[in-house]
Amino acid sequence: MSIHSTNPATDGVLAQFDEHDAATIDRKLSETSKAQREWARTPIAERMDLLRRVAQTLRAQKSDLAPLATLEMGKPLSEAVGEVEKCAWNFDFYADAAPGFLADEVVSSNATDSRIAYDPLGTVLAVMPWNYPYWQVMRAAAPVLAGGNAMVLKHASNVPQCALALEDIFKRAGAPAGLFTTLLVGAGEVAGLIADPRISAVTFTGSTPAGRKIASQAGTALKKQVLELGGSDPFIVLADADIEAAAAVAVKARFQNTGQSCIAAKRFIVEQAAADRFVDAFCEGARKLHVDDPMQEHSTQGSMAKRHLRDELHAQVQASVQQGARLLLGGSPVDRPGAFYQPTVLDHVTPDMVAAQEETFGPAAAILRVSDADEAVRIANATNFGLGAALWTNDLDRARKLSRRIEAGAVFINGLVASDPRLPFGGIKESGYGRELGKLGLHEFTNTKTVWTGPART
Repeated sequence: MSIHSTNPATDGVLAQFDEHDAATIDRKLSETSKAQREWARTPIAERMDLLRRVAQTLRAQKSDLAPLATLEMGKPLSEAVGEVEKCAWNFDFYADAAPGFLADEVVSSNATDSRIAYDPLGTVLAVMPWNYPYWQVMRAAAPVLAGGNAMVLKHASNVPQCALALEDIFKRAGAPAGLFTTLLVGAGEVAGLIADPRISAVTFTGSTPAGRKIASQAGTALKKQVLELGGSDPFIVLADADIEAAAAVAVKARFQNTGQSCIAAKRFIVEQAAADRFVDAFCEGARKLHVDDPMQEHSTQGSMAKRHLRDELHAQVQASVQQGARLLLGGSPVDRPGAFYQPTVLDHVTPDMVAAQEETFGPAAAILRVSDADEAVRIANATNFGLGAALWTNDLDRARKLSRRIEAGAVFINGLVASDPRLPFGGIKESGYGRELGKLGLHEFTNTKTVWTGPART
């Protein structure tokens, strides 16, 4: 079997790779298992030195890495550059913070020494998506490696060059052979990898249906898993908000990465008293997006990653219009080679319409008008997803109270929902479970061990 790397902006084939065969997979897993055992015994200061070298290597290779991501999945080049920089920041953060996060926690006692220790768990299998081909992987890799674990990457099959480039980053940084390794295999090999005794845990980012399969397979093998799945994030705008500021951020929240992000805002829930102003400002910003070859510096919206995903988005837009949504902008594929889609705005969407019920993974925004804050929260929660949410209001006391009623893994007040190495990241409901990033993300793939020591006896 072969894995093809195709440029979604031109439909041209970039490269072709043979899938790793059973012997290669076995050799790589054995090498990684050996490297992990040695890495677990490596002093933490040396582990942190590697993390810093990885950050330095990412920055040094940025001019090669960024265009590769743009070619393989279609994001604007400027966004690809920012993605690499964010990966480097993540490794620098954990290099500084991980020793404190991993330090024993002493529990006070009069006669005994009781403490909580955080030991390595083993080798973590990372099954990762294409939309952020570097960040999704390195977001998980930094805390996994800092904790004394190793990582095996099974990346999305449409970004094989990015997957191999990440393996090369660790080699350039001087990582032990096998500590981070890439397997070029199809989805059909994942169950076998999870069942392999050399794999200790699984981290997965991707769709909810695929997450269900991963969870079932990992559950059968009794292996720890962290799942970051789909989202239909609400972006709530109350009438007392700075409407122009909210609209400006809303454009970025919906259309960055060509709308292909689990934490992209997808449902814009706006209080009726401010709805017309918000819609006008939002559409004005969306009209300024420049859809073009993502390798061009002036491009602010690139190609979607796959034609069939573009077609699925178009079907969702058409279905919503047929249900009564008003098409204010876009609504069609761009007439050119590749998987381009026009920036699209749907107004007067109701909660029962397709654009509100399903995850729209592309550049299409659904605007829902509500009477007040209570209705906004009710509609925000009327989804099977629960990843991120944004809330815009100038009444910060009310905002904090409302944030506790919103069913999501993160609520950003007057800001753009984003992942941050310093803060835990993840969802609830069908958006998954477990946390990445921050202290909690590091502890997810450690053995949280109780160590109880009684008094010495003579």
